[in-house]
Amino acid sequence: MGLFGKAEKKLEGAVGGVFARAFKGDVQPVEITNRLCKELDAEAQVLSRDKSLVPNEFLIELSKHDYARLFPFSKTMNAEISAELKDYAAEHAYLFNGPILIAYEERPDLPIGRFEVSSATVAAVDGGSEARVRTGGWVLEVNGVRHPLTAAGLVIGRGSEADLRINDPGISRSHAQITLSPDQGTVMIKDLGSTNGIIVDGQKVAQAELTNGSRIDLGKTQVLVQGPAGR
Repeated sequence: MGLFGKAEKKLEGAVGGVFARAFKGDVQPVEITNRLCKELDAEAQVLSRDKSLVPNEFLIELSKHDYARLFPFSKTMNAEISAELKDYAAEHAYLFNGPILIAYEERPDLPIGRFEVSSATVAAVDGGSEARVRTGGWVLEVNGVRHPLTAAGLVIGRGSEADLRINDPGISRSHAQITLSPDQGTVMIKDLGSTNGIIVDGQKVAQAELTNGSRIDLGKTQVLVQGPAGR
């Protein structure tokens, strides 16, 4: 039995007989699994001879009818679909940047049985949280999560020794260091001998001063700098 045949059996067992009773033409969970695997193939970015980076976040747009029928089972479906995607990725030497997330959205203009998929490659980030951000201080925003910059500064990297860990294969274990001056008026970034370097506001640099609104590109990940007003 092939990958999608096994996936169908697992999904049928997970959600009971509800889909067996579905009207002909309704979107089936195994179709979503199949499409997402094809999305991995289409969006794979070659990292090396034997590894490719693939999307890990997906949005499934469904007709009103299909959304109402599938969404109540989305938690169970997502667990099974994610497992199949991981198996498929392992077979094809695909690498996920972070956890697999699958969201569903109703789109009134879609007919029953049709669905659209969009995807994104989003790195997992560890180290800091929005709740700890000090009002008026410098902040680094990564994938929508804000990380406060303290006087001690921080090291960004993929390794366990980094203060701000980003699970991006294009980022070195200790990639860059960000420092804050004693008066908190100046922020600097310095390349720590990374493989792929750092890009600040579109320019590759060894070190640079950061300002409010600066954009740092590290591997496939973008870091936005937010500073106090007037900085």
